[in-house]
Amino acid sequence: MTDRKGGCLCGAVRYELKAEPRGIAICHCTHCRRQSGSLFSFNLVIREADYRQSGETAVFIDTGDSGQPVLRHFCAACGSPILAKTALMPGKVVVKAGTLDNTDGLQPQIEIYTDHAATWLAPVAGTTRFAQNV
Repeated sequence: MTDRKGGCLCGAVRYELKAEPRGIAICHCTHCRRQSGSLFSFNLVIREADYRQSGETAVFIDTGDSGQPVLRHFCAACGSPILAKTALMPGKVVVKAGTLDNTDGLQPQIEIYTDHAATWLAPVAGTTRFAQNV
């Protein structure tokens, strides 16, 4: 695997992924939509030990549907969302794939919270869809 690199819009935060993602998902939940400013969030689940970051992120503590905290890391200078850490997945981070320098070869495997998806948005080919989280 080639290391994948990414970062925020202004360049203050840069990161590198040292392993392939354990999961690739599109999330249509209200919080991901609001945080991304788009209709969904494109996410990579990776072991925290395989994530290296330079530059500091600010953190917004959100509450997921489970009632557990979701720590949403973003660049304090430009506001780009970088990753999320959730109590339900200890030892893993959810990297916002839109911040990668190159997304070639990344095919979403699942779509979650499709009950919140825009009705006119077609399902992504090759994904398994779930009305809520899996």
